[in-house]
Amino acid sequence: MNLKTLQNILLLLSLSLLISACSTKNKPSVPMQKSDITKTTNNTSDEFEDEFEEEFKSADQKVFDPLEGYNRWMTSVNDKFYLYVFDPISQGYAFVMPKPARIGLSNAFDNLKFPIRFTNNLLQFKFDSSMKELGRFMINSTLGVLGLFDVAKAGGIEPQDEDFGQTLGYYGVGSGFHVVLPFWGPSNLRDILGLSVDAAISPMTNASLKYQIPQNLEQDLGLSALYYTNKNSLHPGEYESLKKDALDVYTFFRDSYEQKRAKEIEQ
Repeated sequence: MNLKTLQNILLLLSLSLLISACSTKNKPSVPMQKSDITKTTNNTSDEFEDEFEEEFKSADQKVFDPLEGYNRWMTSVNDKFYLYVFDPISQGYAFVMPKPARIGLSNAFDNLKFPIRFTNNLLQFKFDSSMKELGRFMINSTLGVLGLFDVAKAGGIEPQDEDFGQTLGYYGVGSGFHVVLPFWGPSNLRDILGLSVDAAISPMTNASLKYQIPQNLEQDLGLSALYYTNKNSLHPGEYESLKKDALDVYTFFRDSYEQKRAKEIEQ
């Protein structure tokens, strides 16, 4: 990691501390609509759908949402982009790419994200989890043919998912305000900062790292497009299933996301 990257990380950490201070002063303004969080009738076992169907622990939790007008508009834009652009592309990709190949590629991408999980487990003093991640990476990179096969999971070593947004939460940094990102979806200020740091240590982004894969912005964008297209192709129809019973699509995704992230930080 070069000096510039380190400086950027330190700046992000400083901003995060500022957000934490602000979050204690700003009272949340929008209550989570418990009635909007409905379970879907499609009972699949995929982790993708499970991420958005956690029950709320209390009815009085609130989301600080001063950008609600913009967020609702961007949710509508993202919804149309998904339905009319991204999902058709994913379906076409799935048509020409056999499912075993897509699963293998998904495993390989997951293996490449090892530095993010390993580093953030260490930063949270989860040494047992970090050692499991190291073991998973070594096993899957060798016996799993560069990660194409998740041999470690088959052997009972589960992924230890952690990111820098969770690390900030571990140290008490507040979520800040909720924001919907273009083509990405629900997030908050803390997690946006977390994404920036995770990108700086990921081999899948065009950062100044010796182990990076993309060498320029075009390759970076191409690799990201392949990653998300491949991921979406393995979960056909789940987005539609998630939102079909929601009384308000925006509050459904907003509240589900914030509750999911709060639970992940607590674990």
